[in-house]
Amino acid sequence: MNTIPLFTPGKIGGIDLKNRLVVAPMTRVTASEDGIASDRMKVYYESFARGGFGLVISEGIYIDQKWSQTYAFQAGLTSPEQMAGWRNVTDAVHQQNGRIFAQIQHAGALSQGNYFREGTVAPSAVRPAGKQMTFYRGEGEYPVPRELAEDEIEDIINSFADAAAHAVFEAGFDGVEIHGANGYLLDQFFTDYTNQRTDRWGGDIAGRLQLSLDVIQSVRQRVGHDIPVGIRISQGKVNDFFHKWANGEDDARVVFSLLAQSGIDYLHLTEYEAWQPAFPDNPLSLIELARKYAPHLTIMANGSLHDETRATEVMEKGADFIALGRGALANHDWPERVAAGGTVREFDTAILGPIANIKDSELSL
Repeated sequence: MNTIPLFTPGKIGGIDLKNRLVVAPMTRVTASEDGIASDRMKVYYESFARGGFGLVISEGIYIDQKWSQTYAFQAGLTSPEQMAGWRNVTDAVHQQNGRIFAQIQHAGALSQGNYFREGTVAPSAVRPAGKQMTFYRGEGEYPVPRELAEDEIEDIINSFADAAAHAVFEAGFDGVEIHGANGYLLDQFFTDYTNQRTDRWGGDIAGRLQLSLDVIQSVRQRVGHDIPVGIRISQGKVNDFFHKWANGEDDARVVFSLLAQSGIDYLHLTEYEAWQPAFPDNPLSLIELARKYAPHLTIMANGSLHDETRATEVMEKGADFIALGRGALANHDWPERVAAGGTVREFDTAILGPIANIKDSELSL
């Protein structure tokens, strides 16, 4: 198993990183209404690089001017103005000797604030579980989405590739993370109860993963082999925390074997607590299962790992990188603080309320 210390240099694809610590993607709804990254976002992202994180992954960025936008005041990568806004952010991170990847996202049925279109789209016309999130300005039940047609699916695959190219070649990001987790569009295709299709995009778990695999291939063709490309996947969702893959380790074997062959440079796994068993009847965590079935793949772990001992334990079980969410929000300097033997601040939920936008108190940390 892995015994890489947190503070040793690492590599994702061709990009050298000074340590194994990553800021996880977190939705902060602080762009302009028309999707341009703000000066406040620049200061926010820059501060993580200054605080010693080897890599920052952006919040989810929408990929087209159709149905991909998830939240009001989310930033996009669909116009020259939006690319220029992100360029201000990436330049600031680079000035602190940091690295930053763009997470690209399509909302699917979970859209609750789209500047461009009314309505939502999904693999199947199934109302999402749960309620819209009030701290992202949502209200009430999710609407029933419209089922996507084949030509629209092809268009979405192309839009992921377009956004990846814009991210790297215009906006200055160092790499791309495809958002295949947490209940958004790619995860809706991947999930049994939200995907009732009988065409090549549905069926068993391999069929349901096909859209993600096609997006990976399309992004890779567009950005080339020198740019790091990864995908984030999960079991749980923002609207269904406790979802599990139906066939346990058998499903994990299929998914991780296919992703190992897909051409990604890294796999980003998120669970609520990354060290916990992935399935009720199996002692192995999702990280351990990924390492078992994708032995040579670079793996990033996310999920309540802001305690150094926990993070180290998950590294020992097979993770190559640790992505922090709440721990990073509370400590923009977590790597420097922990390396120096200091204590870390507890996460304060007020940071994400009443709206989850970036607060003055964070920018002064």
